[in-house]
Amino acid sequence: MLELLAPAGSMEALRAAVQNGANAVYLGCGQFNARQSAKNFTPQSLVEAVKYCHIRGVAVHLTLNTLVSDKEAEEAAALIRHAASAGVDAFIVQDLGVIRLCKEIAPHIPLHGSTQMTVHSLPGVQFCAGMGIDRVVLSRELSREEIRYICANSPIEIEVFGHGALCMSYSGQCYLSAAIGGRSGNRGRCAQPCRQSYGYNRWENKYPLSLKDNCTVQYVKDLEAMGVASLKLEGRMKRPEYVAAVTQVYRQAIDSGNVTGPMLEQLSTAFNRQGFTDYYSGKLGPGMFGIREDATASERWYKEMRQTYEAAEAPLVPVEFQMVVHTGRSALKVIDADGRACTLDGPAPEPARTMELNHDALASRLSKTGGTPYLCTRVRSDIAPGLTLSAATINAMRRDVLNMLTAQRARRENPALSRPAKVPHYKGLRTPPELTVQITAKEQITPKLIAMHPAVLYVPLHILCQDAGLCKRLSDQTTVCAVLPRVVHDGELNKLKESLLTIKAQGIQEVLIGNVGLLLPVRECGMRARGDFGLNLYNSRAVNCARDLLLRSACLSFEMTLPQIRDVSKAVPCELLIYGRLPLMLTENCLIHGKHGSCSCNTASAKLTDKTGAEFPIMKDGDTCRSVLLNGKKLYWLDRQEDLSRLGLWATRLYFTTENPSEVDRVLAAYQAPTPFDPGACTRGLYLRGVE
Repeated sequence: MLELLAPAGSMEALRAAVQNGANAVYLGCGQFNARQSAKNFTPQSLVEAVKYCHIRGVAVHLTLNTLVSDKEAEEAAALIRHAASAGVDAFIVQDLGVIRLCKEIAPHIPLHGSTQMTVHSLPGVQFCAGMGIDRVVLSRELSREEIRYICANSPIEIEVFGHGALCMSYSGQCYLSAAIGGRSGNRGRCAQPCRQSYGYNRWENKYPLSLKDNCTVQYVKDLEAMGVASLKLEGRMKRPEYVAAVTQVYRQAIDSGNVTGPMLEQLSTAFNRQGFTDYYSGKLGPGMFGIREDATASERWYKEMRQTYEAAEAPLVPVEFQMVVHTGRSALKVIDADGRACTLDGPAPEPARTMELNHDALASRLSKTGGTPYLCTRVRSDIAPGLTLSAATINAMRRDVLNMLTAQRARRENPALSRPAKVPHYKGLRTPPELTVQITAKEQITPKLIAMHPAVLYVPLHILCQDAGLCKRLSDQTTVCAVLPRVVHDGELNKLKESLLTIKAQGIQEVLIGNVGLLLPVRECGMRARGDFGLNLYNSRAVNCARDLLLRSACLSFEMTLPQIRDVSKAVPCELLIYGRLPLMLTENCLIHGKHGSCSCNTASAKLTDKTGAEFPIMKDGDTCRSVLLNGKKLYWLDRQEDLSRLGLWATRLYFTTENPSEVDRVLAAYQAPTPFDPGACTRGLYLRGVE
């Protein structure tokens, strides 16, 4: 059966979800969840929420899907212990370090890999399975056939987003909010800059980053048939009435398989951005974009939605009653669908003076479970002749035995919890960091760059494949590492492997990966991997995990501060981006296509401009038609290399994107003889101010 998973940003929204048919809810508690702007739950209200849901047969998934710093690890561990004791049914996780923390403290609670992990391929799912994750939430950008293929071959459960807001960037790979205002999407503080207006090359009142909301209500039976375990509805920051309306519609669609006009109208009334869209059909383009329209819902509509969860209790839990009425004793037993049973002894029945108690009369009284979460599906009776019990007595016994069942269903186990293992701390290097360089165009490999003999030269895979002689010329001068696209769907993996084997034959042994789904294909080709910023390594447990994964090095998250970088475990050689335009978004929709109206990203260039005049250049992700949105200002730390030398790093990386060869040489000269910091053209990034 397809699980319907609904959002709960508050207790009222939780009731709205449960009373309208959700099989499970997901919610946040404290600061370690990706919707910090929602009301969320306190530790005490979390306990009450779990009780409320479990009584009604609804599972509770706790979101722990943010990056956690070392200083926050103890607080995160306390929340994990509390939530496990409260009886939550699953943890939703992003951070590799948090995955380890959950496994160490409460290994009995299933882990669900958040969409923030950017899992979009079968190797990514297999990686998660190897990490002990029980379910993966796939990236929203996948089509029907891609989801079908993963479901058919996955060793663990698959969850997909069914309805609600769509991020422009692949989740987990968006740093735009952090770069603009220090509010990190990876830390649950996204300010949604994608919903703002931008123009191409100059500001216009257009919205090229604002996608319409996702809607898959017409595909729910298709998803169920292909083996999707759970359908997730977005909306922890929306009103409870929205949660009620959307949950109700999707419940009807799952149960009946039919989607009617009124159902679609209800979804549109609840919330829309000039209609709906989906990646499921595989159609990309300008029709996917829209902005929020003025609310069309009337106060009457809101009242009707509130009545679905405020007026009466929905009978959600099927139960069977068994009653014995014999001379001298009566007893009532209730059994729920999970086999829980409660028995209540009642008063001795009286001799019938006019009408004796029979099965039909008893069943009629026991079936009156209104105002409770229970639905009587069957009554069994053993009634001796000539006896009776008053209606008041039977009603009281029914109420009391259901209260006993409620207490049993709400009861929390006392799970065996462990203290997390002490994190091994690996000291960093005391020597000045080495130089590594990443280029994105062949012309950027200048003679001066080669003469500087960087410790590693990162070159896009497609450039190396286009010129076999280049591989040998570069390898004679330095260690060459092929840069893989961060997103490689299953249908693109064969081409990727062929390319890897091609450069391997030319002597290239190493690759740079920014997604966990690339580790297995790289190993299958017999090559060694280095970790890029896209892995979002933010704490010591995560870096230690990189060591266990045998990564040769790791680029730490550029959302960290210098003290965090200094103190993090250097379990593998760690490097840091210190120059270049930071990649702020990775999009499935081609942004250059959005400007020119045709697929011209091989020859054309573009940039977005916001209201303040800030510019964001666009480039391709490798040789794909996906886009990377770059920061307009260049990260610049060339003048503070002495500060960087105290951080224990193995290397500092220069990242060339839009630079022409002469600009590359000027930057290399500034690396050797630093020029002053220019606040007009450059930024210190987040290393000083950090992120929320």
